[in-house]
Formats: sequence, C-alpha cells, structure tokens
Amino acid sequence: MEKFNEALFLTINAPAHPQALLLALARGLAEWSIWLIPLFLALGWLRGDGRQRRLMLEAAASGGAGLLINQGIGLLWQHPRPFMIGLGHTFLAHAPDSSFPSDHATLIWAVAFSLLLHERTRAAGLALALLGLPVAWARIYLGVHFPLDMAGAAMVALVAARLALYQRRHLIGRFYRPVLAFYRLVATPLIRRGWILK
Repeated sequence: MEKFNEALFLTINAPAHPQALLLALARGLAEWSIWLIPLFLALGWLRGDGRQRRLMLEAAASGGAGLLINQGIGLLWQHPRPFMIGLGHTFLAHAPDSSFPSDHATLIWAVAFSLLLHERTRAAGLALALLGLPVAWARIYLGVHFPLDMAGAAMVALVAARLALYQRRHLIGRFYRPVLAFYRLVATPLIRRGWILK
C-alpha cells in the first residue's frame, strides 16, 4: 500500500519546474481555501434563523471533532510527509509533523459532510465537499501530503460528521444558548442597525 501511495503521489506531485500559474493556483487553494470554512459558518450563523444556527453549530462541532481525531491519530502513528523522506518536489513550507490524515481536508470535509446530512444545507454541503477535492490535489501537488492522507481525511470527516449528528441533541442543548447569548452581547450594535439577525 505504501508503494502505491508513493507512486500515486509522484504522479500528482509538481515537477521540478512547474508552470507559474499552476503553482500559484495550487498555493492559493492549499493555503487560503481553508479560511472559507469559518467564513461560511459565520455567515450562515449571522444570516440564519435558529434552526440554521443550530446546523452551523453542529457543522462546527463536526470540524472540531475531525481535527481532534486527527491529533489522536498523529500521536498514535507518525507518518512522514513526502519531503521528510526526500520524495518528490516541495513548493510549500510545512512543519515536519505527521502527514496522515490531512487537517485541511478533514476540516473542509467534516463541515461539508455534516451539512450534507441535512436537507436544508445539502447544497452548501455539496459545494464545500467539492471544494475539498482541489484543495486535496493542491496539497499533494505542492509536496506536503500523500494521496492516502486525503483518503484518511475523508474517512475521519465522515466519522466526525456522524458523531456530531448523533450527539446534536446533547451538544446543541448544552452550547447553543450560551453561544447565542455571547453572540448577542458582542453583536448588539450590528443587530440594532439591522445588519445581522438577532
């Protein structure tokens, strides 16, 4: 399996002298797309009713659970990144920590899969799930992840989304009111102006 993983990586990984435009696109996807997730969740919260806000909170919990699972996997099993074993070409600075699973892909897909589980947010979930594909490609292309890191991220994301779904009653029941109270306290001036919902 490791040989297959390395061979597939070398197929996707950038050549020694990649096209400047493709390299810039990959860097943008690899580094900046992740910020669309908190932005999306914040906008969903700000413009949504109570039901939608609960779904945003559930999706955020799914993302957090996915990242926590990744931390546990990284502690139990250290898998080197391609540049740590001198494989391929690297065009993105990264700490030499465990590569499996990808945190970027896990966060995107955990939020996406959580949204896909609800009819109201299914279209948004599909859009975010599709966003994860070029992000996964970019991080392999730039030499900081293996393809199986992305497969692992998808599996962790699915588990995280299911955990958030099964625990939503307990989770939302405990955290929704305090989060809503904090939001209203902080956002009072914007709420009064009608820029965002109460």
